[in-house]
Amino acid sequence: MAEQPPARRPRLRRDRPGPGRARMLKRIHLCLCFSFISGILYELSLLSGCFFPYVPLSKHLLSPEEVLSLGRSIIFLETSERLEPPPLVSCSVESAARTYQDRAIILFMKGLSNHTALQGNSSHAAFSLLSAMKNVFIFPLRLEAIFQETPLLQWYNQVVPEQEKNWVHVSSDAGRLALLWKYGGIYMDTDVISLRPIPPGSFLAAQKSRFSSNGIFGFPARHWFLWACMEDFVLKYNGDIWGNQGPLLMTRVLKALCNLTDFRGAEDHSCRNISFLNPQRFYPIPYPAWRRYYKVWDRSPSFNHSYALHLWNFMNHNRQAVVAGSNTLAEQLYRARCPTTYRDLVRNARRGDPAPPGAAA
Repeated sequence: MAEQPPARRPRLRRDRPGPGRARMLKRIHLCLCFSFISGILYELSLLSGCFFPYVPLSKHLLSPEEVLSLGRSIIFLETSERLEPPPLVSCSVESAARTYQDRAIILFMKGLSNHTALQGNSSHAAFSLLSAMKNVFIFPLRLEAIFQETPLLQWYNQVVPEQEKNWVHVSSDAGRLALLWKYGGIYMDTDVISLRPIPPGSFLAAQKSRFSSNGIFGFPARHWFLWACMEDFVLKYNGDIWGNQGPLLMTRVLKALCNLTDFRGAEDHSCRNISFLNPQRFYPIPYPAWRRYYKVWDRSPSFNHSYALHLWNFMNHNRQAVVAGSNTLAEQLYRARCPTTYRDLVRNARRGDPAPPGAAA
C-alpha cells in the first residue's frame, strides 16, 4: 500500500497588526534601542578619557564605589583634616589627570564630610580647580568602610588615634593597601608629579637597591601581595617606628618572597610577576638630595627614564615653596606638568595672597 503523505498541520491565523498598533510597536522598539545605546555611551564616558569632557554633571552623582569599580583608577589620599589642597597636592592630582586622561583620578580627603559640600565655594580655590577637571573625583575618606572585609578592620577598631605618634601617616599606609586590594589601580603620594604613563602590570617602586617605597605602587584588585601586606601590617604593627607600616612593610614582604639584588644601570627587576621598578623611574633625585628640586639648574635634567617624580615633601621641614619666576626645577615642573595649578599660583603671587597653611611644594 502506498505510503500516505504526512498530514499538514493547520496553520494558525495571525492577524496583521493595524496601523495604530504597528506605530506603537515601532515607538517601543525605538525607545528600547535609545535606552540601550544611552547606557553604552554612559559606560564609555566613564571608561574613556575622550568622553570625560561631555559628562561634567553626571560625575558628581557617582559614588566612590561606582568610580572605583571601573578599575585602573589613580588614587590619592589626604589623611589630614585640611580642606584646601596645597599647591603640590593640586599639582600632583592635575599632572596625573593630564597624564592618564583615560582613567579616573580620585582624591580622598578625610576632612571632607560631604563630597558635594564645597562645590563652587570660592574660599577653597584649589578644591574648585581640581573639581573642574573632567576625570578628577574628590570624595570623603571613610576609613572604617574601606577596611571592611580586610585584616585591617580589627586593628582599626582597637587602635586609639589620639595616642598614635604618626597617625596621619599610619592611617594613610593602611588606607592605600585596602583600597588597592579591593579595587585595584595605582596609588600615588600627593607629592608625586606624573611625567608619562606607567606601563600596565603589578609593580612596586624601588627607592634604592633592595628597598621598596610605598609612595607609589600598582596592582589589580584582590592581589595576594596586598593581602600579605595587610596581614603583616597587623601582625607587626608598631606605630612609633616611622615607616614600619609603609616602606619597611613593603620591603619586608617583598624580601620574604624574592631574592633582591642591586640595580645596575636603568634595568627593572621582576619577581613572582611583580615588577620592582628601578629607582630612576620615580626617585632619580634621592631623598638626601631633595633640596635640588628647589634649586636653579644650569641644565635641567630630562628624566627620560622616569614615569613620575617624588618630591620628598616629608623632608621639607622648612617649607620651601615654588616661587613664580624663580626658575627652580620645581617651578619648571609646575609649568610643564600642572599649568592650571601654576597659573593659580602666579595669580595668588600677583595679588599678594598669603600661602595657605602647609602649602609648601
